[in-house]
Order: sequence, then C-alpha cells, then structure tokens
Amino acid sequence: MSGEDGERERSEDDDPADPLDAAGVDPVVPESAADAAAGEFPEDDELRTFLREIAGDVRGDSSESKQLSAILYRVSDLYDPDEQTSPEEIYLNVRHIMQIKAQGGIER
Repeated sequence: MSGEDGERERSEDDDPADPLDAAGVDPVVPESAADAAAGEFPEDDELRTFLREIAGDVRGDSSESKQLSAILYRVSDLYDPDEQTSPEEIYLNVRHIMQIKAQGGIER
C-alpha cells in the first residue's frame, strides 16, 4: 500500500483487459456501418443468424432475459429482407416496453 489515504498503487498488470480487445471487436467502424447510420441495412445472413443465436442463448426464465432476447431478435430483423423494420421502430418499441415495466405492468 502507498499514498496518504492507504490506496494501493495500480500497475499495468492490475488494469482489466480492454473489453473490445477481449471480445475480438475492431473499434474501427466499417464503411457498411455508414450505410446503417443512413438507415440502409443490407441483407446479411451471417449477422442475422449470429444475432438470433445470441438471442436464443440469452433467453431464460427472467423477464429481463426474455426482453433482451426479443430486442436482439428484432435487431436481427434489420438484416432480413423479408422483414420491414427500422432502428427507430425498434427503439420506440423497446422504450414502450421499458415504460410499461417501470409502471409496474400494462394493467396499471
């Protein structure tokens, strides 16, 4: 321990790994993301399948895990040419669900 308030000095070994590095995520935004920001989501079977697999993995018995699973599944719809949705629609839907949850349920 060192310092006047008894805190231990941190070393580089104490720092947790960068979460992006640990997840194998490249923080550089690809050009295709610029299309997404403009509201254009090209069909992407691999990404859609990946998101839906994650949605299935996180779905559990709790309402929170079911909500997260539903959100991931809806986001995957952005990359499905047979689905008609937008980031705005997904956001509004999630916001509505969270407002209902904060009120204690739909019947209040």
